[in-house]
Amino acid sequence: MLKYAIKRVITAIITAFLVATLTFFIMNLVPGGPFLSEKAVTPQAQAAMEAKYGLDKPLGAQYVTYISALAKGDLGLSLKKRGRTVSQIIATKFPVSARLGGLAMIVAVFCGVPLGAIAAFKRGKTIDNILVVLSTAGIAIPSFLSSTLLMYVFTTKLKLLPSLGLNSPLCYIMPVIALALYPTFYIARLMRSSMLDVMGQDYMRTSRAKGVSTFKAIFKHALRNAILPVITYLGPLLASLMTGSFIIEKIFNIPGLGSEFVGAITSRDYPMIMGTTIFLAVFIIFMNVIVDIAYAIVDPRIKLK
Repeated sequence: MLKYAIKRVITAIITAFLVATLTFFIMNLVPGGPFLSEKAVTPQAQAAMEAKYGLDKPLGAQYVTYISALAKGDLGLSLKKRGRTVSQIIATKFPVSARLGGLAMIVAVFCGVPLGAIAAFKRGKTIDNILVVLSTAGIAIPSFLSSTLLMYVFTTKLKLLPSLGLNSPLCYIMPVIALALYPTFYIARLMRSSMLDVMGQDYMRTSRAKGVSTFKAIFKHALRNAILPVITYLGPLLASLMTGSFIIEKIFNIPGLGSEFVGAITSRDYPMIMGTTIFLAVFIIFMNVIVDIAYAIVDPRIKLK
């Protein structure tokens, strides 16, 4: 296990380095600059700002400077939010997105797994057909449409829930539902197909022949093996949810990392874009390592080498 963990850490460092390199050069290939939107900026003032942030140096020198600072954990200064570092902004905004994404993750897992298991157990019956239709619709409906429908029904018509910010527990209900809708039904479909495959295995037929109760056969044997594909999906899903959904945060005016990232793109805040991208990549890599270790815990037959 230790050898495998070291190998994964080295691979993660290399992957993060490649992501940082690609992001840096792609950002610099985009036409324009971060100071072109400034009002009444003279060429002298623009040159002074570029010199302040090191943008007047050759691209190779900028890259070496950025990677050297990144190796020390320094993501640089925001070009638009003067006096604040990218690390400070991420540290402030990420907890907001993390709470929202964590709640959406809990809802998706605790709803999607049972729905998928029920659909597989009732295969071909009415409840299975209903769940298949609902899951297909839930996956097909985009998040901005579900968010708009929720706001129209619960805020405009019924006047039950607030629609802006996260000032009270009630404010979390609609964003969490909108954010959890797609992963819930995706997990349900994934769980259904995996459960159907497991229920057709020889050991399941043997357990039924030995008189093992249906409840025990499904929840002790079938569910444990069928949930492995779901665990694979949960790693990157958790990372994407916790770093913020751009559309959801914009619609509900949530001050999270997602809305900050969108604002950085529109204002060409290069350090903020690169810092957020690298942060997301590292988070996804970390979650994938956790998923691989969870594999061995859930299924002891899997050996990590």
